[in-house]
Amino acid sequence: MNIKQEDSSGVLAREIAYFMRRLYRQGLTTTSGGNISARDSDGSILITPSASDKGRARASEIGRMDMDGKIIGAPFKPSIESRMHLEIYRKRTDVMAVVHAHPVTASAFAASSARIPNNHLAESYAILGEIAYAEYFCMGTEQLAFEVARAALDSNCVIMRNHGALAVGRSLLEAFDRLEVLEAAARIAMLAMGPLSPWARPLEAPALSELDIFMGRAAPKAQS
Repeated sequence: MNIKQEDSSGVLAREIAYFMRRLYRQGLTTTSGGNISARDSDGSILITPSASDKGRARASEIGRMDMDGKIIGAPFKPSIESRMHLEIYRKRTDVMAVVHAHPVTASAFAASSARIPNNHLAESYAILGEIAYAEYFCMGTEQLAFEVARAALDSNCVIMRNHGALAVGRSLLEAFDRLEVLEAAARIAMLAMGPLSPWARPLEAPALSELDIFMGRAAPKAQS
């Protein structure tokens, strides 16, 4: 590894640790829960370790592995969900970062058969689009890795049934932002479907289509 690449990797490790602490400070995960990874410029993956204090994450704790899960450099105990992260990177070559956490409201939806209606605010629909759902498999298993990666093919945000939530992005900031907006959308949905349900005004299909075009997810309709 040359000096330039080493410097780049150091910055990436510090960013991963920073966003992990930020997840914890904002109540989006617990001390022992959640994991973050990012794809480095050489194609390897930097990822948070297992059994660490998420509120005090440090760059020195962040480990590196190749796409086969082989540890590169200093030994460390990878997150139990490293297989899931790797499978997402294999399926989505555009993804550069993965953030998995256990935000309370989104996780409440995960613990039910309900779906988050992401049609209450233009901002959340613009940022998230359609939210995907992955069926339950035991944490750390190959089945879970394949199921979540499958769900992530169709969406940048995945609700993991009876587990938590996950977001991907072209950068750590984008993935973190999507996870944060996902939790906000879940909270808004709880209120809109609960005490505010008599007055709820969800966006209708034409408005959602307009937002898809605005965000580049759909092509404008040809004028007749």
